[in-house]
This record gives sequence, C-alpha cells and structure tokens, in this order.
Amino acid sequence: MNTHDEHKSAAPKSIGCAVITCSDTRTAESDVSGQLIQRLLKEQGHSVASYHVVKDDPSRLQLQIALDTINPAVQVIIMSGGTGIAKRDSTFESVDAMLEKRLEGFGQLFRMLSYQEIGSAAIMTRATAGTISGRVIFSLPGSEHAVRLGMEKLILPELGHLVQQLTK
Repeated sequence: MNTHDEHKSAAPKSIGCAVITCSDTRTAESDVSGQLIQRLLKEQGHSVASYHVVKDDPSRLQLQIALDTINPAVQVIIMSGGTGIAKRDSTFESVDAMLEKRLEGFGQLFRMLSYQEIGSAAIMTRATAGTISGRVIFSLPGSEHAVRLGMEKLILPELGHLVQQLTK
C-alpha cells in the first residue's frame, strides 16, 4: 500500500457537510443541484448538517458561510451556483475573499474534466476550493451535470482524506 492509500484508509468515513445553493431563482423545492449534492453525500455515508438556498449576494453568502464554519457539526461546505461570469455571479468573489488556503488543483481539475465533456465553454467556470476556519469549502457551478461531475470525480473520493489532513 502506498502512502496516499495509507492516508486515505485512516481518513474518517463520515463527514458532516453543509450544502449551500447560491441562486436568485431556485427554492429548496426546485434546487435540483442542491438535492443531488445531499443525495450523493448521504449515499456515501456522510451527513448533511445544514442546507440553505441563499440569494446571489456577497454579504448573504459570506454570512451563511461564516455561520456554517461555527457549526461544530460541519467539517466541509459544498456550494453550487454563482460561479459563472454573469453580472449577478458573485460566489467566486465571496468565497475567494474568505479563503485562508486555496486548493488550486480543484478548479484546474474541474475545468479539465469539464473541457473533456463540454469543450471550450469550460473556461467560463470559476469553480474553486480551499479552507476557511478549519473547514474545507468547495464551490461548484449550479448545473446538475457540473455538480455530479465535481462530486463524483473530485470531492467524494477525497472528502475524508481532506478532513483528515486539515485536522492534523
């Protein structure tokens, strides 16, 4: 077994997560991407400690992120929506301003995987990840397809390992 596999085998198997959907139009009932994130987390044995749909407004987003970082049941925050370049898309700026450490590889890998599926339009996503107040945070585009890609290919395979490394 290599060192990476050893690290992963010692990682926690169940992580407490907050899910935040950034949208001016979605509600909890119509939030397909937020529901997908929650379902995928639960299927892998993780818990959803918090779920919110928040308007695409920097102060509201940052307040919800701050509230989730003081919730002892939350170790990871997964966001969807607001990562594009439209005037109202402010998730990237809201999250980036709060990051203590950036996981640059997440956005790079997400765009690479997206490019393989949707071509050059992948350059428009500003998916990002990093750490805030001892929590790992991921920010994904709002489409159901993008959420599935990010969750299945990048987030879920490393979730426990990330939390383990952050708490060392």
